[in-house]
Amino acid sequence: GDCIARVLEFEGHTVIRQNHIGDWGTQFGMLIQNLIESNQGDNQNLGDLTSLYQQAKKRFDSEPDFVERARQRVVQLQGGDDKTRAIWKKLVDASADYFQSIFDRLDVKLIPDDICGESFYNDRLPTVIEALEDAKLIGQSKGAKVVFPPGFQNADGEPLPMIVQKSDGGYLYATTDLAAARYRMNDLNAQRVVYVTGAPQIQHFDMLFAVLDMVGWSKGVSCEHVPFGSILGQDGKTLRTREGNTVRLVDLLDEAVKRADAIIQEKNPALSDDERARIAHVIGIGALKYADMSIDRIKDYKFDFDRMLSFDGNTAPYIQNAYVRVHGIFRKGDIDPATLADKTIMIHEPQERQLAIKLLQLPSVIESVSQSLEPHRLCTYLYELAAAYHKFFENCPVLSAKDDATRHSRLRLCDVVAKTFKCGLGLLGIDVVERM
Repeated sequence: GDCIARVLEFEGHTVIRQNHIGDWGTQFGMLIQNLIESNQGDNQNLGDLTSLYQQAKKRFDSEPDFVERARQRVVQLQGGDDKTRAIWKKLVDASADYFQSIFDRLDVKLIPDDICGESFYNDRLPTVIEALEDAKLIGQSKGAKVVFPPGFQNADGEPLPMIVQKSDGGYLYATTDLAAARYRMNDLNAQRVVYVTGAPQIQHFDMLFAVLDMVGWSKGVSCEHVPFGSILGQDGKTLRTREGNTVRLVDLLDEAVKRADAIIQEKNPALSDDERARIAHVIGIGALKYADMSIDRIKDYKFDFDRMLSFDGNTAPYIQNAYVRVHGIFRKGDIDPATLADKTIMIHEPQERQLAIKLLQLPSVIESVSQSLEPHRLCTYLYELAAAYHKFFENCPVLSAKDDATRHSRLRLCDVVAKTFKCGLGLLGIDVVERM
């Protein structure tokens, strides 16, 4: 999502980021109810949210009476009960602070003001139902209010309903998404709405877009779902710890940076601790992000630190190392790249030609990503550019070129390559370093 937003902004579009988090509903009902029953609701510091969630989920899965109390707590939350809302706000604030620390570390361009979770639309949900009723789209299914978008069927071939209001009057995720879409189109004046979520929600968004068309809210607006696959362990199953627990993103980031630090220390033991730490952060975080985006997003992939941190193949370190090579030439020749701006690029050797042609493809690649919303296309381009540059580097002397004109031409070509790497990786949200 961050990459797509960067690419669209690069093309000149005004991009409004909306971090649509699930800050409402059953999961908060069980969390709040468990905190109240364990006398932790009044604590200013709630502690480890993961542990709190696990405790509540265990009770929710094993105690039928607790399930009912948790669901009633949701009703109180939606109804504005002061005590429930106070605990809910502490949970949301603690979560948001933690999320932001991860976003900052990943250099993801999300800030607290971008959070627009389910709770934001709570007051808008009744008007969604009213609008659907006015459009005569509401049907009934087992006491619930539903919409039947055409073309969707269940396993028995019966029309598949999108439930918008439960029999007890409660609203669902679909209702919130309808309200959110209406807000984005009417209040934010969005012309293109891009939803980035996991692949299991494909049918949900297909039905959502169909209902938006039925009610006439998406007229003139492009609604697009960007589904992504799952991250798997080496066994081909969902990535988990050895103990079978969910893997935390922060632990993956720590491990990636730790491994990158060891690699950099081996490559260049003369680096200071501070410089090595900075480089390790850039390489480790970049490797994780690139591995995620370099594969067709709809596909699942196996998580492999060794592969993603390799300096060979389609990886961020391979491309970052090509950038380092360029600046190594500048350092060795004591050259300021800014002095090359007026130098003419001359193409003579096959490797120069191949490199120049690849450089000229950047605008079309960026346009392709903006239309397809597939970051792996940019990754493939950068990998091919790095491969072309390495061939040029090996076959076309730069500092020791046969004459000044050729030397200046190749130096200028190197500078354009470096700027292209920095631009392309920057659109992926990945930084560069000038030495390793």
